[in-house]
Amino acid sequence: MQLISLLILNIMLGGPHWQPDFETAKNVAQKEHRLILVNFSGSDWCSPCIRMHKDIFESVEFNQFADISLAMVNADFPRLKAHQLPPDQQKKNEQLADAYNPQGKFPFTVLLDESGKSLKSWEGYPAEGLSGFVETIKSIYSQKKP
Repeated sequence: MQLISLLILNIMLGGPHWQPDFETAKNVAQKEHRLILVNFSGSDWCSPCIRMHKDIFESVEFNQFADISLAMVNADFPRLKAHQLPPDQQKKNEQLADAYNPQGKFPFTVLLDESGKSLKSWEGYPAEGLSGFVETIKSIYSQKKP
């Protein structure tokens, strides 16, 4: 059942550039000089979270940039028993939320440098829409690029 949940999560997130945990994303970011994007979502109960994944994270425009510039983590907090993550993944997501989303807002997206320092955050569905969201990240990336 846990394997099925992870497979569904991977399909739902739409790509191989989503890392399984923060430490993996951080290692990828440091090795490949990428920024880290962490998205806190409720994949089975949060309508704006579901919309954000569909409209933004599954879009060609976002993925073309993300594939070469971002290491990403989805810290998911599903509520339905059928969608529960394995206990070790739940713990990792909770620790990540303690560090970057202590108020427990959903969706909440944070952009970090390769050391884990917060550069920008978005509470809720980005008001600037897909293109504005991508352009904001591109601008920050171009300023941070070594």
